[in-house]
Amino acid sequence: MALLEINDVSVHYGRIQALHGISLTVDEGEIVTLIGANGAGKTTTMRALAGLLNLSSGSVKFEGEDISKLAGHKRVVRGISLTPEGRGIFPAMTVRENLEMGTYALKSRGSVDESFDRVFDLFPRLKERESQAGGTLSGGEQQMLAIGRALMGEPKVLLLDEPSMGLAPQFIRQIFSIISQVNDQGITVLLVEQNANQALSRADRAYVLETGRITRSGTGAELLADPAVTEASPGYASAPVDRGAPPPPPRGGGPALVHTGGRPSPTVCHANAGKPGWRGMLAPPTAVCHASVANSTRRGSGGGVSRGRGAACTRERCP
Repeated sequence: MALLEINDVSVHYGRIQALHGISLTVDEGEIVTLIGANGAGKTTTMRALAGLLNLSSGSVKFEGEDISKLAGHKRVVRGISLTPEGRGIFPAMTVRENLEMGTYALKSRGSVDESFDRVFDLFPRLKERESQAGGTLSGGEQQMLAIGRALMGEPKVLLLDEPSMGLAPQFIRQIFSIISQVNDQGITVLLVEQNANQALSRADRAYVLETGRITRSGTGAELLADPAVTEASPGYASAPVDRGAPPPPPRGGGPALVHTGGRPSPTVCHANAGKPGWRGMLAPPTAVCHASVANSTRRGSGGGVSRGRGAACTRERCP
C-alpha cells in the first residue's frame, strides 16, 4: 500500500483547469520527483496535497485513508509537511522563532527540544545564526531554514517545492545532499524540481508533468537516460558549457533565444526552432530567460520572450 496516493485529481483556479486527472503514488521511504516546466502544475499539485487547494475531482489518500477534505493544519498533524516554493519564512522573526513555527504538531517540550537538535545537526549554519533575523540570511540559508521548519514537525512525508530555485551552485549541491540525508533518516520525500539532472539522479521514481497532465513515469535512472525528458527539462545540462561559447546549431534551423548576459545553454537552439508556429524554447535556469509554449503569452513584439528572471533576452539566429 502506498503511503501517499493521488487518484485522478483535477484542480481549477476559477474557470481555468490547472490539473487534469493526475494520478501518482509515493511509497514509504522513497524519494519521488515531479519534474516539468513552469506552468505545468507542479506547485498546484503540492498545494493540493498539503490541503491548501480544494480538489475539483479525485482523491488524496494518506496511509490508506482518504484525506481529500482534511484541512491543511490537520494534515501537518497527520505527518505531511510542505516546504513551499519561495521558502515562505518570516523575515522579521529569528531563526529559532521560525523553526518553532514548525512545531505545531508536537505535543511535548521534549519532542520540541529533540527536533531542534535534529535540525541543527542537519543545518549547523542555522545553529550559528539562531538569534539572527530570518530576512538577513542568504538565499541558501533561508532555504535551509524553510526545510528545517518543515522537519520540526517530525513529518512522515516531506513535500519540497523547488528547493533549489534561485540558489548558487554550491548551495544547490548542499541542499540536494541534505535531501538525501533526510531520506536516509526514514522520511519519505516528494520533490518538485526544474533541476532535472540533480532531482532524477537521487529519485527512486519520477513523474513528468506537462500542462497539468502526467505524461511519463519511471525510475529516476530511466528518466535521466531518456533524451526526450532531459533535453526538454529546464534544469538539465548534458555537459558543462564554456562561458562565451556560441550556442550549438539548431537541428531544424531558425531563430533561438539567447541569454545576453552569460553562459549559453546546450539547448539554446531547440529542436522545434524551425517548425511552423514555434514560439520559444526550454532553457535551463542558468540561462535565466525561460520560455516555453506554456508561457508563450509573455512574448515580445518580435516573438521572443520579453521578460525573464531578471535578465534581458534577445532573439537571434543560430549559426
